[in-house]
Amino acid sequence: MQLALSNADIAFRDEVRAFLDAGLTPDMREAGHKSTRSYSNLETSLAWHKALNRRGWAAPSWPKEYGGPGWTQTQRYIFQLEVARARAPRFFNQSIRMVGPVIMRFGTPEQKAYYLPRILEGEDLWCQGYSEPGSGSDLASLQTKAVSDGDDYVINGSKIWTTYAHKATNMFALVRTSNEGKPQEGITFVLIENFKRPEITVAPIITLSGEHEVNQVFLDNVRIPKKNRLGEENKGWTVAKYLLEFERGGDPYTARLVPQLEDVQRLSRGRSMNGGSLWDDRRFRERLADLEVQVKALEMFELRLVSALSMGQNPGSMASSMVKLRGSEIIQKLTELAVEVVGHEALPYEPDDDAPRSNAPRVVADDAATAMPRYLNFRAATIYAGSSEVQRNIIAKAVLGL
Repeated sequence: MQLALSNADIAFRDEVRAFLDAGLTPDMREAGHKSTRSYSNLETSLAWHKALNRRGWAAPSWPKEYGGPGWTQTQRYIFQLEVARARAPRFFNQSIRMVGPVIMRFGTPEQKAYYLPRILEGEDLWCQGYSEPGSGSDLASLQTKAVSDGDDYVINGSKIWTTYAHKATNMFALVRTSNEGKPQEGITFVLIENFKRPEITVAPIITLSGEHEVNQVFLDNVRIPKKNRLGEENKGWTVAKYLLEFERGGDPYTARLVPQLEDVQRLSRGRSMNGGSLWDDRRFRERLADLEVQVKALEMFELRLVSALSMGQNPGSMASSMVKLRGSEIIQKLTELAVEVVGHEALPYEPDDDAPRSNAPRVVADDAATAMPRYLNFRAATIYAGSSEVQRNIIAKAVLGL
């Protein structure tokens, strides 16, 4: 196992840092710094996406044949970590990280030629239609139905917790095409285009932080051509499991955790607790040190995975579950500690509504003002992409044989 960066990797890291220093405008840095949810201000993040695409870096994990940079595992890890540390805007990962690789694996030549360039250019913004009001962790129980009608499917049902459906142009979804056999055997993976059509209703769900990030989507006789099916009919469960590997184990969790840890460390400097300095409080220092150790431990685990993949080894299907389980729990602890540090200063916060910016001077958001919404948003981290209970079951079965 090789954890140290090679000279070539160090040179690549310096190239990425130079690009970020030059390419991130004040607007982009502000949007990234203010981001308290899954994605940053849409207008600014789209501009960042296009800047990355001009450099050929919009899809770090994609191979060259589909427009990606063809980077090594180590280069991808370095890039994601440096982007997070630079507080670049966060963009729609459903398009690049999730549906894109699935189209590469299961799509027809025509589907690849049409959809992949549009994803790279930012023309298509995809949302995920998996969960339903009665089907969350037990996804195989989904009931949204697609009925065959000649060369089309007619879809009726509802999806929920659909992140950024109000901004998306398309949806990749799981629908039921058969009730025969096991529940997993009657599911089909489809691509639903033209998300603004009248047969589709998007109802906002406002989160605890007052932000509009997730939605419920109602599909009322939505007609799509069967050529928009990905994979075989009734074999969508295989496609769905492949996609979940990217949702749970795509970007390194360290890329999220390191900036959060640095935020807590910065917030705690010069602040008082119980009449004294935080840095003089032994219990606080112990808690912060414990979280730093946990971040470092997960970083070492991710580096081991990167090393194994770089040498052509397969770290095992449960690796993404292990990273997701630990990463989601650590980020909750970090955001909880950040709120404790800033106290009542965490209260004033106005969600970014994606409205066009004025020409007034930009001021980077105060860390204290974003601490509470980040805390509230990451309460869901141990639920989405498979709850902690589901991840523990996967690990117990794969590792312990239970």
